[in-house]
Amino acid sequence: MNKKMISYAGKVVYAGIDVHKETYVVACVVDGQVVKSASTKADPQGLATSLRAWFEGATIRSVYEAGYFGFVLHRALVKVGVDNMVINAASLKTAANDRVKTDKRDAKKLASELSKGDLQGIYIPAEEEELSRLLPRTRSQLVDHRGTVERQIKAKLHQFGLIPLGSTRRVSSRYIRELEAMNLAADLKLVLGFLFGQWRFLAGQLLEIRRLLKEVAKKREHLESVYRSVPGIGQISAAVLSTELGDMSRFANEKGLFRYTGLTPTESSSGGTVRRGHISRQGAGRIRGLLVEAAWRAISKDEALAAIFNRIAATRGKKRAIIAIARRLIGRIRACFRTGTLYAVGTNA
Repeated sequence: MNKKMISYAGKVVYAGIDVHKETYVVACVVDGQVVKSASTKADPQGLATSLRAWFEGATIRSVYEAGYFGFVLHRALVKVGVDNMVINAASLKTAANDRVKTDKRDAKKLASELSKGDLQGIYIPAEEEELSRLLPRTRSQLVDHRGTVERQIKAKLHQFGLIPLGSTRRVSSRYIRELEAMNLAADLKLVLGFLFGQWRFLAGQLLEIRRLLKEVAKKREHLESVYRSVPGIGQISAAVLSTELGDMSRFANEKGLFRYTGLTPTESSSGGTVRRGHISRQGAGRIRGLLVEAAWRAISKDEALAAIFNRIAATRGKKRAIIAIARRLIGRIRACFRTGTLYAVGTNA
């Protein structure tokens, strides 16, 4: 029978999409069987239209893994009535003996897991919300870029014995002026001049971004005031968290918040024994890192959190203790949003 004549009206189609820069590989499952496999050009609207044409009258549910390509495909699929889910790649289970990896197999696995109801989707921000994240995320990228330039400058200085190997002095405008005043070899002075120019340009951009973030903060005062009231969270951290996490009351419970930030401990249970291990790390690393840094600062300002940290650290070590504090901290911030109050040091710990 010609497959084009098969009707899928009333059926539920599960589509797994393996997304790449230039192509989408799709596997579609109906009643546990793969009924369609295809490789198409990476065109969000084109794929959305094709899925509707292939399975006219069917309920279509699709899934793909989150990546640098954002949520353009998700929005195109939803626009034509496809129930799409985006998942964190780390949440997809893989058997220990499964060493064969191809795009087609990946797409089929996604479709199969979706049909079983075993997948947990990530939060999809509205386009406006996604745009609001660009400024703080760009700042983070520029900070990393400046750090690279600083390391290149110090590498050149080490190479010619101009600073001791154990030097911890940070590159700054003042330090650069001191270096420019030194009597250096012409070639070294030339190369360092290029790097100094890059450092100054990046430093200037970061100052401009700080100014812009202050302007944005005025428009998001209702969110940032809560974050800024938390010990350990300053202006930049508040700007990042307000755009990345927003109003934490949107999370139905703390478990969902911990999962989103990757602070949920992994678990291995057997019978009546429950063993919790390292955190899942499935959330955005930049948010998790920021929260952990904030937790370290918070325990020096909040005695109640410090007491909890010391109690856990005594038996489980400081690394696990600070993760526990980070979880406690965001749980308390969520409570602030739910109650419409600012963070109060030493309470509800």
